[in-house]
Amino acid sequence: MFAPPPVIETKVFVDINAGFGITDSPSEWAGLLFGRPDTPSFLEGPSFDRDGNLWLVDVARGRLFRVTPDGDVTVAADYEGEPNGLAFHRDGHGLIADHYHGIMHLDPESGRVEPYCVRNGNERFLGTNDLTFASNGDLYFTDQGTSDLIDRSGRVFRLRADGTLDLVCGELPSPNGLVLSADERILFVGLTRDNAVWRMRLRDDGAPADQVGRLIRLSGGTGPDGMAADADGNILVCHVGFGTVWIFSPTGAPLFQVKSCKGPAITNCAYGGPDNRTLYITESSSGCVLTADLPVAGRPLYSHM
Repeated sequence: MFAPPPVIETKVFVDINAGFGITDSPSEWAGLLFGRPDTPSFLEGPSFDRDGNLWLVDVARGRLFRVTPDGDVTVAADYEGEPNGLAFHRDGHGLIADHYHGIMHLDPESGRVEPYCVRNGNERFLGTNDLTFASNGDLYFTDQGTSDLIDRSGRVFRLRADGTLDLVCGELPSPNGLVLSADERILFVGLTRDNAVWRMRLRDDGAPADQVGRLIRLSGGTGPDGMAADADGNILVCHVGFGTVWIFSPTGAPLFQVKSCKGPAITNCAYGGPDNRTLYITESSSGCVLTADLPVAGRPLYSHM
């Protein structure tokens, strides 16, 4: 009989809604997606800058929060957009996967947000969702839009460090979070509406190869959202709607279940803390950031190499 993986408990680090919840102005994004335009926030994209501050994006309200290691929260940027993912470049600037605009540039000092890569040739993106850097500075990002099992229009792109844009894979049902393997030969992509994690092999130059298949099939909830990886090559999958971050081995064996102490809308996660063993998790139904102490440190990110 299959034994469930050990459970790791979480605790609340900060409650964004307690200090920055908004209900007096409607959110068009939340109204269209959930039918709840009074949604106070919808947290995503946790990412650490070079100074150890945690940044969060608020898709519903176009805000970026900066959280100090002590838990002090400020609104560091506020613009007309729908920021869904965030990653920091080695030189300190941030790149935002904005569902409405495309890939945007963030100056963390001034809070200024400007267009960076908002078109694929002469067409707009469907709705960019999440992003991750390779060690050479190439940026991989998902273009999810409203794709699903019927409308398989989702895509994964690579924006090379020299500015060249490549299509990695198309005709996907709701590509969301993504993370590279330790050797960067495989790109793992969470397909939310397929409730699965797919594996895409890459050539030596980082371009797509021909072999694409499922690595992990989830059950229940809504599906995989944000992803991360640890120093042992294990894959972390945020299971939105299930209230869990699953930790899988590189071959797909379930190792741990990191369980939400708040709601079920676990959208994304990032490693931080003094030894990089603390997992910071966005739980969007409550507007909280949760933390869990993990046995293996997170993989060093491009921004901190």
